[in-house]
Amino acid sequence: MTKQHEEEWLDDVPGDENDDDDEIIWVSKSEIKRDAEELKRLGAEMVDLGKNALDKIPLDDELRDAIELAQRIKKEGRRRQLQLIGKMLRSRDVDPIRQALDKLKNRHNQQVALFHKLEALRDRLVDEGDEAMTEVLNLWPHADRQQLRTLIRNAKKEKAANKPPKASRQIFQYLRELAEE
Repeated sequence: MTKQHEEEWLDDVPGDENDDDDEIIWVSKSEIKRDAEELKRLGAEMVDLGKNALDKIPLDDELRDAIELAQRIKKEGRRRQLQLIGKMLRSRDVDPIRQALDKLKNRHNQQVALFHKLEALRDRLVDEGDEAMTEVLNLWPHADRQQLRTLIRNAKKEKAANKPPKASRQIFQYLRELAEE
């Protein structure tokens, strides 16, 4: 056999085609473990959410049942249930779940920021009095000026007497009601 004849024979061997489409991508064992741990963390995050927040995440019934069971379980059983949830997530598209969680977190962060602003405004109302009240009335024209003055006066008395801040809490609740409207 000649050299040219051998090369032709090798070209005829099935499965010996050198296609770039069939390139195998090797994934390390460590990367697989990192991905599995990330899915377990995602599952734990969903378990830590309340039932109302869980309704806003696109989940199938099997996964939702597993998460609700994990919410009821304590100690060692919970760890195993989280592993099961992570395993279930491996066979699902987690991008919509992550997007929904990010949306919920952002809403939570916005609410926390609003509460901090309302607390600062409440503190300014108690410290400054009428100057800060004009700011509140500019923000919410329908606010009850008389009720606010009464609450501010009571909060100043409580602060001076070193009593629990009942009126300050009431001011915060009133400001929160105004902000929600």
